[in-house]
Amino acid sequence: MKKNILSLALALVFGATTMANPIDGEKKEVNTETSKVTWKAYKVTGSHTGTITLKSGTLEFDGDKLTGGEFTVDMTTINTTDLEGDYKGKLDGHLHSDDFFSTAANPTSTLVFTDVIASGKNSYEVTGDLTIKGITEPVTFDISIYGSKATASLKVDRTKYDVKYGSTLFGAAADKAIYDEFDLVVDLEF
Repeated sequence: MKKNILSLALALVFGATTMANPIDGEKKEVNTETSKVTWKAYKVTGSHTGTITLKSGTLEFDGDKLTGGEFTVDMTTINTTDLEGDYKGKLDGHLHSDDFFSTAANPTSTLVFTDVIASGKNSYEVTGDLTIKGITEPVTFDISIYGSKATASLKVDRTKYDVKYGSTLFGAAADKAIYDEFDLVVDLEF
């Protein structure tokens, strides 16, 4: 009986020690100066492109396998790159307004990886929680990693984040419609 209790106690102690020291992944800080977030939005009569500054970010690895990530974008830096002068100023101002991203009240957006599945040698399917204007919704996208660089592309349905201006779902005329989905292309260096 004493032998069984001793064996059980040893198993609990060593089991607890093993469980208390899981293999920790390595977090790699993203270089916000050399990384780039580009957006492209579409409307019936064309499209617009621009950038947003990455405020902070990390990718987490177990060896060379991607296991997680977390990013914060500075929404106050959203701007258009395909326009100049008054047109650029007007569109930039509109994007910052409550019609779109309400950047005064919501200066940052975040993305937190919740699931990462290897889909090839250097590629992964990622599911994450994207928060825009304080609203969090899941998104799924692909990311590729090559050395100390990563590239991801994702489509975002803006109406899920209360960005409804110009959407035909919310009353915009078809000839003035802005499509609900926009693209984000993210080039990271870490």
